[in-house]
Amino acid sequence: MEEVGTREGRRARSRRQILDAARAVFFRDGFMAANLDEVAEKSGVAKGTVYRYFENKADLYVAVLADDGDKFTERLRESTSGKSRAVDQLLLLGDFYYHHWIDHPEYFQIFWAVDNQEVIGELPSGVVSEISRLWEQNLRILNGLLERAVEEGDLGDCDCWEVANILWTTANALIQSEAARERRELRRIPLETLYHNAIRYILQGLATSRAGVIGEGGA
Repeated sequence: MEEVGTREGRRARSRRQILDAARAVFFRDGFMAANLDEVAEKSGVAKGTVYRYFENKADLYVAVLADDGDKFTERLRESTSGKSRAVDQLLLLGDFYYHHWIDHPEYFQIFWAVDNQEVIGELPSGVVSEISRLWEQNLRILNGLLERAVEEGDLGDCDCWEVANILWTTANALIQSEAARERRELRRIPLETLYHNAIRYILQGLATSRAGVIGEGGA
């Protein structure tokens, strides 16, 4: 049993090394340009070993997305701790999302690939399905908080799934605007200020009189 456990341990370490190396290559080069020879070299294994764990480049890409995406979802849930009311947790979640992008911009590049297939080429269906799954699980967290905010009387009755998509799309569009100098100049205020104001404006538009001014005093 000890030998089996040791062999399983070696397999787990090899798989982790491959995933870590692949993440670095994918984040730097994107899916289409990523080279599995370099992934093997960086992970310290033979290229044949990479194919022993992953059927092809798309399979490896999906594994990287799933590994990172599930960790991100867990941190997203944790970001709302410390506030009892859902409307305050929504602001905390938005703040986490913004600062996670500031600290890990490469994480978002790998997800935005799905929006730029006309430029980089069509992604394998398995990759697109995995990205959609990760988007949906994060949207469900946002949707759950919105439903709680309605139940708690801070937001008026609304289609919470629709609002979740509006918030998600707005946040991503503002973050992406940072890449274009012309868009940075047009907004005339720092991205962080515009980003947090946008979230507050959307939530305030749905707020009941009980909620008061959402975000007043900070999240």
